[in-house]
Amino acid sequence: MNARELPRIAIVGTGFLAVTRMRCYHDLRAPGAVVVTVCSRDPERARVFAREHAIGSFDADFEAVLAREDVDAVDLCVPNRLHRDYCERAAAHGKHVVCTKPLTAYVGQDLGDDVDPATIGQQERRAMAHVAIRDARAMETACREAGVRLYYGENWVHAPAIQRMSGFLPGAGRILEMRGYEAHKGSHSRFSMRWADAGGGALLRLGAHPIGAMLWLKREEGTRTRGRAIECVSVIADVAVLTRDLDERETPLATGWVDVENWGTCILEFDDGARGIAWASDNQLGGMQSKLEVNTSAARFECTLSPSDALRAYAPSRATFGDRYVQEKLDDPVGWMTPIPSEDVSSGQQGMIDEFATALREGRDSATDGALGVDVTRVVYAAYVAASEGRRVLLSEFDS
Repeated sequence: MNARELPRIAIVGTGFLAVTRMRCYHDLRAPGAVVVTVCSRDPERARVFAREHAIGSFDADFEAVLAREDVDAVDLCVPNRLHRDYCERAAAHGKHVVCTKPLTAYVGQDLGDDVDPATIGQQERRAMAHVAIRDARAMETACREAGVRLYYGENWVHAPAIQRMSGFLPGAGRILEMRGYEAHKGSHSRFSMRWADAGGGALLRLGAHPIGAMLWLKREEGTRTRGRAIECVSVIADVAVLTRDLDERETPLATGWVDVENWGTCILEFDDGARGIAWASDNQLGGMQSKLEVNTSAARFECTLSPSDALRAYAPSRATFGDRYVQEKLDDPVGWMTPIPSEDVSSGQQGMIDEFATALREGRDSATDGALGVDVTRVVYAAYVAASEGRRVLLSEFDS
C-alpha cells in the first residue's frame, strides 16, 4: 500500500462495537479508508452485517480474511480473550492491527480448556496481572517483529475536547493533577458480569478510558519537555460491588454481577511526582458521563466528553420522543436532557478512526499505539493487585 492508496480494512466481529466502527468508517474525512469485508463465525450474521452496512463481501472464517490480498488491516471488534491470538495471527500474515481497549485481559488463558469458568475470577490477582501484561507485550512484539502497526483503540485520546486541550498544554506549565471518570447505569450484557468473559469489571471496562488519556498526556508532556515519556510508577486502588444486596426489581441499575466489580478507583503516581485519580462506576443514573479535569502549574482544564449541552431538549412525557434515541444509557427520556449531536465525534470514536486511517495510509504509528495499550494493561492490573493486597503497588513489580 503506497501513500496514495486507501487502506483496506476488514472488520472482525458484528456486535455493538463493530456497528460503531462502521458508522465512523462511513463518516471518514477524505481520503479515508475502505472496509472491504466483515468476518463473523456466524455466516448469517456476517452476511446481514455486510448488507446493512454496504460492505461488498463477508467472510465466516478469520483465516479466510488473513488470506485475502485486498486486506491491509484488521479491526478487531472481538471479545477480550481473542485479542492476542487474532493479533498474532494477523501480524504473521502481514496485516496491520486495530485492537479495541483493553489490549488484553485475564480470562483464565493460563488454566487450560477444561477450567471451570466460575473459578477464573477467584484467581490470585498478581498471577492475573503477569498473564495479562505478558499477553499485551506479546501482541506489541508480534507486530513489531512482523513489520506491521498495532493501533490501540482508546477513543478518549482522540476526543475533540482532549485534543483541543492538548494544544494548550505546551504553554501551560507542568501537569500536576488529573481527575477522570466514566460512569453510567451499567452494562446489562451477561458478558460484562463474569471475569471469565470480561477479564475484570468497571475499572477495566470504564476506567481504562481516563487511565489511557492520563498516560497519553504525561507521555506527550515528557516527550516534549525531556525527550522521553513521564511514566506511571505506582498505583493504589479500591474496588467494590455496590449493588450486591439489590435485585433488578429494586433499581434500574444493572444488577447480577457475578465476580467482577461495578465500582473502582485508583490513584496513579508518575515519575515526576504528578498524580492522576481515575474512577469508574456502573451505579450512576441519568445517562453516560465521561469527564477529565487537568490541573497544571499555570492553567486548569475541564474536558466533557458526555453529556454535551450543545443541544438541550425537554419532554413532558415518554410519549413526546417515543423510542427515538437520545443518549447512551439514558434511563427515561422525560424532562430536560442532552441529545448529543454526534456521540461518535464527542467521544473520540470518529477522530480515532480518522487518525488510524491516516496513519495507515502514511505508514506511521498512531498517537494511540500498542505501547499505550501495554501501559494501560499494566496500570489496570496493578490496580487490581493493589486493591486485593491493600497497599501501594509498584509497576516495576511486573517488569520481569
